[in-house]
Amino acid sequence: MTPPPARSGKSGKSLGAIAPALRHVRAVVLDTDGVITDSAKVHAAAWKTAFDAFLRDHPPEDPNQRRPFDTGDDYLRYVDGKSRLDGAAAFLASRGLDLPAETVRDVAADKERLFTERLRGQGIDAYPGTVQLLHALRREAMPLAAASASRHARELLTRADVLHLFDALVDGGEAARLGLPGKPQPDLFLEAVRRLGVPPDRAAVVEDALAGVEAGRRGGFALVIGVDRTAGPGTRDRLLRHGAHIVVRDLGELIEAGAPT
Repeated sequence: MTPPPARSGKSGKSLGAIAPALRHVRAVVLDTDGVITDSAKVHAAAWKTAFDAFLRDHPPEDPNQRRPFDTGDDYLRYVDGKSRLDGAAAFLASRGLDLPAETVRDVAADKERLFTERLRGQGIDAYPGTVQLLHALRREAMPLAAASASRHARELLTRADVLHLFDALVDGGEAARLGLPGKPQPDLFLEAVRRLGVPPDRAAVVEDALAGVEAGRRGGFALVIGVDRTAGPGTRDRLLRHGAHIVVRDLGELIEAGAPT
């Protein structure tokens, strides 16, 4: 793919404050959990409580599939970046459980209750590196959107005091209203760039979830940036295999040294 010409900022100068990879796009769409806000670990903890309780009460026939939910590998493989129902169904199927839709909904609802309780009790912060990059992009008049399968995205961004930095937000509630399929389908991101008025082949997607980077690639985005917060064995390679063009551990890496923050 031939990159579009380097974009100029509002001053008419080249976008020197940001890394070269971002200078060739005209808009950026960021996932929320694990990319903007430090909320992925709260989601993972809520999923673990809900799944482990269900597995204790409904153990799989195969003893090898009775192991508890792992907040690292299982979270990344089966639920990260997906809607609650899709995530619950994917994990339970991975344990060999063929369950009616109503049961899957009950597990997802239990996770929702647990997450809401923890969100209200402890609050959520935005990652400092992400906030620095958002401010750098805003100084150059780069259109920004947040996109998330979570219905809590607006509340998370508001509590983290970063909602005002975005020109558009497409959250789980909007996705349900519009009938958008979940990741790895690209519809959530495509709706976000549509609202920014920029085609996907001139935009970047920033994601930490495997399903999310795959969605970015499927959507034909010019740049898919994977965020590897855990830096665990093979996590970077997994993001690359699923569609990331580049992988960073923190979005502060995308700000040029010496740039104002």
